[in-house]
Amino acid sequence: MKYEIVNPDALGRPRGWSNGMLAPEGGRVLFVAGQIGVEGGTALAAQFQAALANVAAVVEEAGGTVADVGRLTIYVTDMEAYRGSLPEVGAAYRAVFGKHFPAMALVAVTELVDPRAVVEVEATAVILRRALPARRLAALGARAALSTDR
Repeated sequence: MKYEIVNPDALGRPRGWSNGMLAPEGGRVLFVAGQIGVEGGTALAAQFQAALANVAAVVEEAGGTVADVGRLTIYVTDMEAYRGSLPEVGAAYRAVFGKHFPAMALVAVTELVDPRAVVEVEATAVILRRALPARRLAALGARAALSTDR
């Protein structure tokens, strides 16, 4: 799916994110719950990559791709660790999202629900109905399946 990237000149050129993402008409909004990545290990960048992969898995299950993600919110428990591992964090991001840069926010928090987690990522995606896999269309019922564009 193609978002219209909205980056007002007055805000300067963003680096590694977009200020706004305008979704095309006809998409379904998918809200992805906060995903952690403790299976990636203890390092922030490794957990970040695993959390992003978990986000991607949810989006793909709904029939989309990471290119359908319009917003990410990233929660970290240690901002200094985040800043100190920016090259690794950038590589982890590119490994999952490539050069797709949705609107993002990064927030430092005192802790996450799972005490092993040092990062959590939530997302919002817009998935065009025609992108839904057959099993998801079946779940919507025969009438919905007939009304989609293929």
